[in-house]
Amino acid sequence: MDRYREEVDPLVVERSEGAHFWDVDGRRFIDANSSWWVSTLGHNHPRLVAALKRQADVHCHTALAGMTHEGAAELAESLTAVAPAGLEHVFYSDDGSTAVEVGLKVALQYWAQSGRPDRNRFISLEDAFHGETIGVTGVGGVEVFRRPFAGVVPEHFRIPSPASGEDAAAAALEKTLEENTDRIAAVVLEPLVQGASGMRMYGPEFLRTARALCDRHDVFLIADEVFVGYGRTGKMWACEHAGIAPDILCTAKGFSGGVLPMAATLMTDRVQSAFLGSDERAFYYGHTFCGNPLGCAVAREVLRVFEEEKILEQAEPKAARIAEVFSELAEHPAVERTRSLGMIGALDLRGGDDYLAGGGWKIYAEAQKRGAYLRPMGNCVYVAPPLVIPDETLDELLGILRESLDAATS
Repeated sequence: MDRYREEVDPLVVERSEGAHFWDVDGRRFIDANSSWWVSTLGHNHPRLVAALKRQADVHCHTALAGMTHEGAAELAESLTAVAPAGLEHVFYSDDGSTAVEVGLKVALQYWAQSGRPDRNRFISLEDAFHGETIGVTGVGGVEVFRRPFAGVVPEHFRIPSPASGEDAAAAALEKTLEENTDRIAAVVLEPLVQGASGMRMYGPEFLRTARALCDRHDVFLIADEVFVGYGRTGKMWACEHAGIAPDILCTAKGFSGGVLPMAATLMTDRVQSAFLGSDERAFYYGHTFCGNPLGCAVAREVLRVFEEEKILEQAEPKAARIAEVFSELAEHPAVERTRSLGMIGALDLRGGDDYLAGGGWKIYAEAQKRGAYLRPMGNCVYVAPPLVIPDETLDELLGILRESLDAATS
């Protein structure tokens, strides 16, 4: 924090539109990470802004407590219609952390109310990131985020990341489940891409294996699709690449197109049914802005835009262009490895994968001079632009990345 105060002159953003934002000095920047992966449809998409304004003129907020509103019901209906099969119930919250927190608490309470209270531990991946609240920090695996809270966050089972070897990860998952079945509430995964640990990617076969093992041991599978959902990997949900459905799915970020904080946790009828019956079986958990009418209106419009403007189809050639350029960058002498999936491209600089490494920040500085906001994670430099970024802007961004890499490592 001292170094930040002394050295950083933060960009002061005045306005944004599409794939760009402008600072108070009039400088334009390409937003290479969709402002932490939320502006999947670009900044200030006119249809989302119009939906927000229409709703604000009518009804801004009521609690979902003994009452509801049309938007919350219609959004749940639309969301379950596009979700993986079997996810029939929706619980609203505020952001990605709370969406996953809901999933964890639902799983814990389910087993406690099903006569198996010892099922109170989770299995997650090394280098996992599931959010910032205490519960989800416990299933996280990025030590720089966990270390300050050691001794307070719950300890769970952690297996090697499939990004480091899918066979080893599958074997570790099988062994952990076999030895601890009666203690495990759920397996928690970021499907295909572990975003915050440095865009670590793995294939769909591990997801299929995880689904099969969870079925064999009657353990829930929680899919954290907060980042990878809503088209980021080329399909609406990353789980679709594997042809599987989780028992609980968490979504946020692109869910409301970067307009308002909004999240949802979806679950199967089996999971939801455990909360029926006497009063003490209810899920006593809720957020003040749970199912907020403004957020619901925007999130419903996001789904309409995806369908009517064929966003996934639009993104296909853009994803191919990202893959092409990052494949070429693999030959750069300063680059250790590259990878891509859908609208994500990432490279690792030589010198290790420490989250606090400084190599990526040199590229960040060079890119900022050239008009791109290219925020790294240690030595991992990546792009995750809006799915609707114009082709010419995408080419400009990828050109800036190449120039900045050359300038920072020459």
